[in-house]
Amino acid sequence: MKKLDKLILRAFAGPFLLTFAVVQFIFLTQYMLKYMDDLVGKDLGFGVIAQLLFYFAVLLAPISLPLAVLLSSLMTFGTLGEHHELTAIKTAGISLTRILRPVLLFSLLLAGGAFWFNNTIVPLANLEAYSLLWDVRQQKLALDIREGVFYNGIPGRTIKVNQKLGENGDILKGIMIYDHTQSSGSMRVILADSGRMFTRFGGQYLGLELFRGRIYVEQPDASNRSGATFTRQNFSRNLITFSLESFGLDRTKKELFKDNKMMLNLRQLNLYTDSLQQRLQTERVQLITQLSPYYTYLRFDTTGQAALQRVTSWQVPVTRLQPVTMSVAQQAANRARNVRSFLGTSAERLTNFTKETANYQIESFRKYTQSAAILLMFLIGAPLGAIIKKGGLGVPILVSIVFFIVYYVVSIMGEKYGREMVMPVGIGMWMAATVLLPIGLFFLYQARHDSGLLDVNWAQLFPSWLRWPLRGYKKAA
Repeated sequence: MKKLDKLILRAFAGPFLLTFAVVQFIFLTQYMLKYMDDLVGKDLGFGVIAQLLFYFAVLLAPISLPLAVLLSSLMTFGTLGEHHELTAIKTAGISLTRILRPVLLFSLLLAGGAFWFNNTIVPLANLEAYSLLWDVRQQKLALDIREGVFYNGIPGRTIKVNQKLGENGDILKGIMIYDHTQSSGSMRVILADSGRMFTRFGGQYLGLELFRGRIYVEQPDASNRSGATFTRQNFSRNLITFSLESFGLDRTKKELFKDNKMMLNLRQLNLYTDSLQQRLQTERVQLITQLSPYYTYLRFDTTGQAALQRVTSWQVPVTRLQPVTMSVAQQAANRARNVRSFLGTSAERLTNFTKETANYQIESFRKYTQSAAILLMFLIGAPLGAIIKKGGLGVPILVSIVFFIVYYVVSIMGEKYGREMVMPVGIGMWMAATVLLPIGLFFLYQARHDSGLLDVNWAQLFPSWLRWPLRGYKKAA
């Protein structure tokens, strides 16, 4: 039996590693394309891109594992069935459940490791990845001065170049520079026939050497509000240095991101959830007390005289009122509008608290559901592979895509229903597993009885005391 277990594990290991690598690559490519607009044109360097790829690969591992297990299980047991190896093993008196046991134990270990990974490593990777992505988004595009286009990427200055020459485009013709850096309100315009562009001090500064030009300066006149002084200066050579500090990647303190729900482990998520639930309960209790000042209670007698009746439970102050008049009705209408506005604001605040609590609960349940999905996909893939008896990459890929899409769509629906409070968060997060678990058990039942995928003896699926409607049913030959 040990030799049999080793044979099956070796047959499973190759497809699993291959499919996991392929799935990781596909998901990582799709994930990077989502942020491509934030990365292109910023001269980030290979180091920053490599960090983002590594961190995102870590984040996607819990999502890739279930699909890899599903696909590799289908391929492994489909290949064994296609080559009649499963039939030979069964003729030796070994049941299908015993054949599946080594891969099942591996899936259990993989699910436990995935839970630890999701609870320990993924929050740290989230913190590193999204803090770095935030800094990348804040960084300006790399210096890109184009011909005939005003460039305002350098703070306080606008540059226009008519023509760029030279092998590296560092020779400039027809240069115009608007300088708005003076705090006194003056504006400088620099015109030059030609120039040369280069970097200085290790790329931290941009040097612009100008030839045969003029400088125009317009300075507001403090003594005459409607006038200004205007000066002009010619030069044969002028060197201007611009700081490129704003183009560097400045790292934000990671502590600013650590309270986000994606950066928390299970224990921290539970603490935040309990805190939000207590705050929500407190807000609901205080709502009644905060609402009491908006109400006034009146009792009118038959003569039309009105007196305010104290309601001790609400502690409304006593005020002497006149008989019912238009002003009293207007005051009542104003109070009603105030009550409606207060209730609308309070309801929105309580709804936001409830949704925020649901978001933390969703993140907690996700750590369990993503690990359980590994076992669920094995339960679907292994028996189904033994039934269809097709290995390779054709049929298994199609079947895997179908079931993974179903799982993904139902998971998204359950998560949305939980977030929108249509159903409890726990039910929504486990809805995909609840839908697919009976399908996996059905496939296992069919595989154990050597039945086809649609070859079903419906009477055997029910207990004997529920079979009376199916009396006389016989399985077709």
